[in-house]
Amino acid sequence: TETRKMAERDTYGKAFLQIMNLWRKDEGVQQFTLAKRFAQIAANLMGVERVRIYHDQALFKEAGGGPTPWHQDQYYWPLDTTNTVTMWMPLVDISIEMGMLTFASGSQELGFLGNLEISDKSEDVLGDIVREKGYPITRAEMMQAGDATFHAGWTLHNAPGNSSKQTREVMTVIYVADGAKITQPKNRHQEADRIAWLGGFEPGEWVSSELNPIV
Repeated sequence: TETRKMAERDTYGKAFLQIMNLWRKDEGVQQFTLAKRFAQIAANLMGVERVRIYHDQALFKEAGGGPTPWHQDQYYWPLDTTNTVTMWMPLVDISIEMGMLTFASGSQELGFLGNLEISDKSEDVLGDIVREKGYPITRAEMMQAGDATFHAGWTLHNAPGNSSKQTREVMTVIYVADGAKITQPKNRHQEADRIAWLGGFEPGEWVSSELNPIV
């Protein structure tokens, strides 16, 4: 539970509050996270037959919350594949003012861009890359509850702050192609993910723990 005032938090803390793997705690969320219709979209986008869950993640950008810096989701994941997709679905109607997810279209082609966690540094370094490469910046003007975007794990993306008076409530599910293996962690976040979301399986083993079912 976050009890600090917004002004007392760092950039990451101002960006959003988060809870992972809710599907392990609530039957209703489990039906959502393991829904085959969402998984099929992810599989089709990646051109694979089957996908597994990496983890789900509820994200709450509070009213007055700060921007989410440019980052790559897959920086946090010790995986040997680029076949990863995040589904991002608002649970309430959202507008740009609430912190709409924003993409540098095509940037997934760059792959790993260094050990840059979500921070002021990632905003500066990755923002410079986006501008230098001239990637188109795309985002929806409005999303209704139940709409969804899907983006590849290496896609550069960010979000503005929430200047509205309403919390931006979003549910995400991360999918990875079946047949992926765990790699040697490149940073402390990947090691933490290996333990928390990959069942503690070792580098070189298949992504196949009970936390990562085929859907």
